[in-house]
Amino acid sequence: MNTDQQLFDEMSVRRFEYDDAVVLAADVGVSDDTSVDVVDDTVILVTGDEQHEQPLPDDSDAHAFINNGILTIELSTEEAH
Repeated sequence: MNTDQQLFDEMSVRRFEYDDAVVLAADVGVSDDTSVDVVDDTVILVTGDEQHEQPLPDDSDAHAFINNGILTIELSTEEAH
């Protein structure tokens, strides 16, 4: 199952639900100066001079990465609901 939602207040994101995980994916564009990190319960996306933050469920064990311009955030099912 997948649905559309917003991430970082402006980015269109696809949400994919699996038995053991929820995956959020967004096209952030290919750029050498884009990075992503998870700090505490927040995903931080830095693109050029702009920084965007997205809160996550409390005590989440999220993983975030960018590959070929696609931002992917993975959450276990218990943390995503």
